[in-house]
Amino acid sequence: MHGQFCSRRRSALSTRTAAPVRFCATLWFAVLAPGSAYAAGGAFVVDDAEIGKPGECKVESWIALASNHDLQAVTQPACVVNLGKPVELTGSFARVRSGDVWQTQIGGKVKMNILPVETGKIGVGLIETPIWDAGNGQYLSNMLFVPLTYQFDDKFRINLNAGWDNDGVGRHDYLYWGAGFEWNFVEPLTLIGEVFGLAGQRTDPLSTTEPRAQLGLRITPQKSFDIDLIYGRNVTGENANWFTLGLNVRF
Repeated sequence: MHGQFCSRRRSALSTRTAAPVRFCATLWFAVLAPGSAYAAGGAFVVDDAEIGKPGECKVESWIALASNHDLQAVTQPACVVNLGKPVELTGSFARVRSGDVWQTQIGGKVKMNILPVETGKIGVGLIETPIWDAGNGQYLSNMLFVPLTYQFDDKFRINLNAGWDNDGVGRHDYLYWGAGFEWNFVEPLTLIGEVFGLAGQRTDPLSTTEPRAQLGLRITPQKSFDIDLIYGRNVTGENANWFTLGLNVRF
């Protein structure tokens, strides 16, 4: 996401064009079980159903550049706390550029596990992620969705996402969907791929509802951190190629 999903470029700030400039709000991230070399997260969008134990924390950061010169720089600190049951609470801080217009976005994430992720069984979670414009406090979007994870073995899993996305600027509702895999084919390398998108009313730009995809290589030289190298297509709905460098640190 990632551990993040620029569903649309959205902003009410720009007066440089007649139509509103839609900004990327990549705030998706997944919890990485400590010691795991392959759980998705960081700049990947499709989330898993797993969370860590209370007291476990991480910071996921990345910078992404697009072939149309758009940019995303994101930092996401997260910790798991005990609120009667383990809940992951995350803050997200993103600096994004669309064309020649910049915006700072802030967001949060609440994630809980409903059914545990175990080999040969389906794990289920629940996630909500609101986003605001830090410059004027405008509500940008909110997503509520269910992640499903099926763990084939200690090397391979698939993740499926389905839920609701509310666009606070365009005042549209969409169905969010996503599917991804994580394959720890050899230590310390993991191949992670995903497709995701929105279904619903087609608005300007029309690519808002076009499928998006990412494929990346995760390098885990130590259990405490990962380095991600990712190629993405149409990640923000702008029909551009994206190249991402990410760093995920766990403690």
